[in-house]
Amino acid sequence: MNINEIHTLLLENFGETVVGPAPQKATDPWIEVAADSIREVATFVRDHEQLRLDHLNDLCGVDYLELDPKKAKKFEHEPHLEVVYQLSSTSLKHRLKLKVILPRWENDTAGSLPTCPSVSSVWGIANWHERECYDLMGIQFEGHPNHRRILCPEDWQGHALRKDYEFPLEYHGVRGR
Repeated sequence: MNINEIHTLLLENFGETVVGPAPQKATDPWIEVAADSIREVATFVRDHEQLRLDHLNDLCGVDYLELDPKKAKKFEHEPHLEVVYQLSSTSLKHRLKLKVILPRWENDTAGSLPTCPSVSSVWGIANWHERECYDLMGIQFEGHPNHRRILCPEDWQGHALRKDYEFPLEYHGVRGR
């Protein structure tokens, strides 16, 4: 199935409140999914006989924030975060990219991390990917069985891959710069 056929199938099963508009023409097109429905959509694309997207190749976070005033004029997005799911079918040999768009901060409250349901119950490998995404991007995964940092120490402050992250001058008495 191509991405437009998959989009139609998802629209028929979940509706426009869950599945975003038709995929844009892009080198690597995607389908947008509402955050609160990602677990149900993930289960559907894994189990549907025409899709069988049984492998989560990657899950990552993307920060859409432009800090450079010169580039900001060309930046066509409201600041937000995305969770990107790269999926493939080992038996049917096709791929799909899903995206969940989240606010940078929950309820526009600085420091209040956005949440997205965990898909670790759908694809076991998501356990590690979601922990990395939480650790580096500050996206919390609701229902995750082991929701804690994976790369940075537990007492690390902030999330280092956010574009507005300020690296500390010192950590436990060791100078960072």
